[in-house]
Amino acid sequence: MTGPLHGLRVVELAGIGPAPFGAMLLADLGADVVRVDRIGPGSPISGDPRADLLNRGKRSIAVDLKQPAGAATVLALAGRADALIEGWRPGVAERLGVGPSQALARNPRLVYGRMTGWGQDGPLARRAGHDIGYIALAGALHSIGRSGGPPQVPLNLVGDFGGGSLYLVVGLLAALREAARSGRGQVVDAAIVDGVAHLTTMFSGLLAGGGWRAERGGNLLDTGAPFYDVYETADGEHMVVGALEPRFFAEFLRLLGLPADEDAARHDPGRWPELRRQIAAAFATRSRAQWWAVFSDSDACVAPVLSLAEAPHDAHLSARGTFTERYDVRQPSPAPRFSATPAELGGPPPVPGQHTDEILADWGVPAATMGAR
Repeated sequence: MTGPLHGLRVVELAGIGPAPFGAMLLADLGADVVRVDRIGPGSPISGDPRADLLNRGKRSIAVDLKQPAGAATVLALAGRADALIEGWRPGVAERLGVGPSQALARNPRLVYGRMTGWGQDGPLARRAGHDIGYIALAGALHSIGRSGGPPQVPLNLVGDFGGGSLYLVVGLLAALREAARSGRGQVVDAAIVDGVAHLTTMFSGLLAGGGWRAERGGNLLDTGAPFYDVYETADGEHMVVGALEPRFFAEFLRLLGLPADEDAARHDPGRWPELRRQIAAAFATRSRAQWWAVFSDSDACVAPVLSLAEAPHDAHLSARGTFTERYDVRQPSPAPRFSATPAELGGPPPVPGQHTDEILADWGVPAATMGAR
């Protein structure tokens, strides 16, 4: 592995969703990520593990955490690691003997990252949940959707991966810097509700300053404005418009073929319904490809809506290498990019336990502690 995190050792206690994504990001950037997969009853593994791209670049050791020797193996790894990640409900790691107190007793410099939806404390801390509930409670979901309609679910990008994984990684890296300075590790409590709430900071300010209304679909960035919205094309596909600034909006009007005097409508919300109708009617006259040919070389802030299958073949993304072909799968490349220490994808997603012997040897864990296979 190469990358800016080359040499960093991370133990990931296997789970699903945001914790594996955060560990994948660290692996993408060069960290040596050892995923501890559970064996025996209660294993979270299902389906073909070789197809789980969230485990790319990692190595796997299989451990029976129901046995004392299994916990001993994890603690032995933690003793040689820089960071540990777990995404279980509060109290689970402690019951298995691999919680923060046990791990930090073995390695005082360890950064112990805990990824949950509700957090380690509070009335809901021990309740089950998923992305959609976290973003609902944190106030984000309410504003996503059109006026007169229900909130729209933005996949699990805002909660699990935005407010969860990315905040976990930021917290880990910040705590690792502190550990390098002071020699003292700590626990990072990365709760999705906290991260999602933090993501809405700008809107809290707008709401307090009178620049945002609580009603869904009536604001500048929530489809309330006709110049920040999605429009259907003649072939049933869609284009997006984000022409917020006056000069970009003027360019948009010119290329769409609408009169320049419609610029006045941009500043008059009372005229937005008619402006929206005109924009929709214009987009309906050509296909998505035809409109992209019109707008692609402009500052009108217009783009085509591409599917997950189409995006890798876009000319801009292809030129940047935003997607790459590895393990016979087209997938996103590591991000962000670094000028001096470029990141490269590691090996394919492993089968649980694939690297057990290799990891024990590399990390200097005595085979006698095993409980692993």
